[in-house]
Amino acid sequence: MTGEKLAQRNYYGKALAELATEKPNVVVMDADLAGSTKTSEFQKVCPERFVEVGIAEQNMIGIASGLAASGKIVFVSTFGVFATGRCWEQIRLGVAYPKLNVKIVATHCGISVGEDGASHQALEDMAIMRALPNMVVVAPADAYEAYAATRALAEYDGPAYMRMGRADFPTILPSDVRFEIGKASVLVEGTDVTIIGCGQMVSSCLEAAEQLKADGISAEVVNMSTIKPLDTDTLFRSVEKTGCCVTAEEHSILGGLGSAVAEALCDSKCVPLERIGTRDTFGESGKPEDLMVKYGLSTADIYEAAKKSISRKG
Repeated sequence: MTGEKLAQRNYYGKALAELATEKPNVVVMDADLAGSTKTSEFQKVCPERFVEVGIAEQNMIGIASGLAASGKIVFVSTFGVFATGRCWEQIRLGVAYPKLNVKIVATHCGISVGEDGASHQALEDMAIMRALPNMVVVAPADAYEAYAATRALAEYDGPAYMRMGRADFPTILPSDVRFEIGKASVLVEGTDVTIIGCGQMVSSCLEAAEQLKADGISAEVVNMSTIKPLDTDTLFRSVEKTGCCVTAEEHSILGGLGSAVAEALCDSKCVPLERIGTRDTFGESGKPEDLMVKYGLSTADIYEAAKKSISRKG
């Protein structure tokens, strides 16, 4: 079901390095974290179009806006808490409002950042960015999809936010996976419950589906790698078949994937929904695997949520 463990950020860097030679109007910027975000891979190939702004995230967004207004495709990167929190006003008025071609790509998102603790665990970044008009929000399921999504964002004309984790985690998609903004993919067909995941939680959704199968429960697993715009067509087709739903995200249940799905279901196809994510709380320092269990983000939590959702049908 799963392949070798790879870091999404490494494949983001790989895609940027390729874009350096393929697209002469791509500019990459970082805020003193190029080694961690892997934008350093672009810098190695094309230093003349790499801008290191230092620890000045708001300034980075301002410069990116100006470059995009002059026709450049701009990728800016830092950790998730800084990318979305420290410079939110600059993103709102300098990128989203004029609908400029800036791609904000954040690494080190979610509770699995681990020992760095609450200050560095972005658990509200999707909510912050999803609320902005004109902003696309993407959370790829593995390293291969992160690579494909980076290349797709380079072709997309407009603002976008992509979040990635810190650690290596299992690859679940083929190395040549195609990525289409706003399009979900059904990874496993099922009839009893729909399990929708994004980011690294998709691999846990697949594991939960295997456990449910052993109990005679047929779970459909959907990779919702674009949170905005949400693929409601795929969502509605799935829940019409299964009659209930679970969402799983390494993010707060407030404002992220779970909220997006709940809003869509409320507007059209109201079915029982259980949401897996952090519960209106900050994280803490600890080993990633321990934190995932403590904050209710484990495969066992998805399994139990699926059974609860099924029990609420009818």
